[in-house]
Amino acid sequence: MPILLTFLAVVGLLVLIVFLKWHPFVALVLVAVAAGLALGMPAEAALASVTSGVGSTLGGLALILGLGAALGGVIAETGAAQVITDRLIGDNRSSSVVWGLCLVGFLIGIPLFYSVAFVMMAPIIFATARKTHLPLAMVAVAAVASLSVTHGFLPPHPAPVLIAGTFGADLGLTLLYGLILAVPSVVIAGPLFARTLRNMPQTQGAADLDTTELPARLPGLSTSLFCALLPVLLLAITAIAKSADETLAASPFFQIVGDATVALLIGVIAAMLLLGRQTGQSISEQMSRIGPQLAPMAAVLLIIAGGGAFKQVLVDSGTSEYIVGALSNFNAHPLLIAWLIAAALRITLGSATVAAITAAGIALPLAGTGTVAPELLVLATGAGSLTCSHVNDTGFWLFKEYFGLSVTQTLRSWTVMETIVSIIGLVGCFVLDAFLG
Repeated sequence: MPILLTFLAVVGLLVLIVFLKWHPFVALVLVAVAAGLALGMPAEAALASVTSGVGSTLGGLALILGLGAALGGVIAETGAAQVITDRLIGDNRSSSVVWGLCLVGFLIGIPLFYSVAFVMMAPIIFATARKTHLPLAMVAVAAVASLSVTHGFLPPHPAPVLIAGTFGADLGLTLLYGLILAVPSVVIAGPLFARTLRNMPQTQGAADLDTTELPARLPGLSTSLFCALLPVLLLAITAIAKSADETLAASPFFQIVGDATVALLIGVIAAMLLLGRQTGQSISEQMSRIGPQLAPMAAVLLIIAGGGAFKQVLVDSGTSEYIVGALSNFNAHPLLIAWLIAAALRITLGSATVAAITAAGIALPLAGTGTVAPELLVLATGAGSLTCSHVNDTGFWLFKEYFGLSVTQTLRSWTVMETIVSIIGLVGCFVLDAFLG
């Protein structure tokens, strides 16, 4: 019964948004409350879950998206994104430029949390789409596929690290096997799949970073790259310090600069100083544009908050536990069981990280059977947590709103891309298992 009610809630949500043209935020909140009541929650508990889901979802995400939007705006309006894009694609206006974006996304995605890397890549995605006249969704998928792969497969991202700890897997081997799986996953779900979106109508994009009037003086390439990647460098240095010396990493300096919010804040200030100096734009002039840069994020944050409310209702109502309990008794290969549990949680909860970590706790007995390497269980669980992202996933709405897509277009691009990554990851785990066995 909970599975049927959850399915009906998702269908109802799609009907409200796609066919009746309701605003996603209103539809998400309404369906969250209705689903809670239908699943047997008292009215007070359902409303409390909605409030809790909104708060927990927006906690650190609001700061990251806000600072990321500000940094993206500075990089775009000073011409840094254009400088990087010109060097990246040169005079090439064909679809082959998506391969370069895919590589950049992978390099940025390894040390950065997904949401941070996403907002870092956005101005480059907009600039590339403008110059090549390729559909924004096509360019975005090619770049964002790399971010999804690193988020689900590779340490030091939180989900792979926590799953590895649960299963007792070796982080070094997990990273090695993850990199092996990452190559086909990124190639197939990124540039190759992106080519199927060539005929998708062009969109303006909610962030409006592609309509910026560039300054007369453009910054240098090295300065542009440094400012764009400064948060990446700060987090990477902290990760290296942590792996080399835990005492050093525990120092106040690394605890501060290793925080994603602080790293982005430093990046915003440094970009304003360095890029402003090279382009002749004062700090006050750049600060005056912060408001317009943040404005589009308000709608994005509200929609993401609505998705968080829906997710929390499904958690608090016990729906996720019911579905997982049914799958845990399924007689199949341990890798498939771990993938299915994580996939079921992903579909019902929305959050890939929560799905992966929760699935690891449930699938823990599989690691003790000795029939499969724990590192592969980590990757199978991570792959399952990426599958079939839809309307209850904050990443779905982030992608949709940032690039100005419809729900149907987002399902056609983002959801399919995430599912391809998930399936390729599972298949790769079976191949590695056969090779290692």
